Amino acid sequence: MRKVYLDNAATTPLLPEVRESMLPFLDELSGNPSSLHDWGDSAREAVAEARARVARLIGAGAEEIIFTSCGTESNNLAVKGLALARQNKGRHLVASAIEHFSVLHSARTLEKMGFELSLVPVDSSGMVDPDDVRQSLRPDTVLVSIMHGSNEVGTVQPIKEIARITREHKVPLHTDAVATAGNIPVDVGELGMDALSLAGNQFYGPQGAAALWVRPGVRLIPQFDGGVQEGGRRSGTENVAAIVGLGKAAELASDNMTVRMGHLSRLRDRLLDELPRRIDHTVVTGDTTSRLPGNASFCIEFIEGESILMMLNSKGVAASSGSACTSRALKASHVLIAMGITHELAQGSIVFSLGVDNSPEDVGYVLEVLPPIVDRLRQMSPLYARFIKGSKGGKNARLQ
Repeated sequence: MRKVYLDNAATTPLLPEVRESMLPFLDELSGNPSSLHDWGDSAREAVAEARARVARLIGAGAEEIIFTSCGTESNNLAVKGLALARQNKGRHLVASAIEHFSVLHSARTLEKMGFELSLVPVDSSGMVDPDDVRQSLRPDTVLVSIMHGSNEVGTVQPIKEIARITREHKVPLHTDAVATAGNIPVDVGELGMDALSLAGNQFYGPQGAAALWVRPGVRLIPQFDGGVQEGGRRSGTENVAAIVGLGKAAELASDNMTVRMGHLSRLRDRLLDELPRRIDHTVVTGDTTSRLPGNASFCIEFIEGESILMMLNSKGVAASSGSACTSRALKASHVLIAMGITHELAQGSIVFSLGVDNSPEDVGYVLEVLPPIVDRLRQMSPLYARFIKGSKGGKNARLQ
């Protein structure tokens, strides 16, 4: 049976070059960067080189990079650390309604401490209107957090325009770029945000290594109490091997981004074009032009995404239904609901996130095996039975 991995938004496979770069730091070079001996020197130098590579990926200075354990930690550190550093100026936060839960839940935690959160809506494609951000700002706003791209529906936000507005109002802008950094060009100087989160396992680096970039001069309250690692901004012994892998993955992403984007966009566009033609009552979700190159997301009416995933898995295909962090919750995606999609249709969410190892044959296989799966599930669906009964007079189901 063919094996097709199309869940790269959850995590990407480790590239061989990345694995090779990590191995010495799991063996003979396994020193602590804080130690004052040869083993510590080797580890410290490796972390510094990785820091420079990550900085190059996003057009930043090496000293501006803070290593963390994952995108969730980076988002927590950014939202809480930036807001708490400015609480004497106000306690109002702004975020979009489709942020990752690590942003939204961090803001909710701050609400328990006396902060107030305003959620900016999105349109039917999941796009934030910069004017809505402008209208949400108040004299006591101390932080805006808008993601760069959605790993669920693929929509890439107009961050440059949003950053122009936040700068006018002298409010820091944090951007969750976990889905974009390493996958599309991201330059913090050009885009203009004040803090940015990224994660190595989104661009063929190891799990357990991520980073937060903070613009020089922007205050941040550390969230871990302990030592002086990461310039005192994030305590804890560094995961040297994973950080080295993150640095190597960043270097490879910088060098190969154009080729990767072209390859993924071609595969994505075939899925977006052909799947709705092969399966009726299928809706493409997300923006069709401002979109991540590897994201093809849909809602298939009358059936549940979890059932599709299990049957695809039996055919050797890995995909997802919404974010990996919520896929086991068996609830409609808050992203799709914010986009105005009904709960019933949102239950049929399916996301194919392509990677550099995928081929046209992989896409062809999915287009071959998925329609029979949908047919089988619809034959067991009472929703579909009612639709067929009601459509005999020529009615069409309402998709949204």
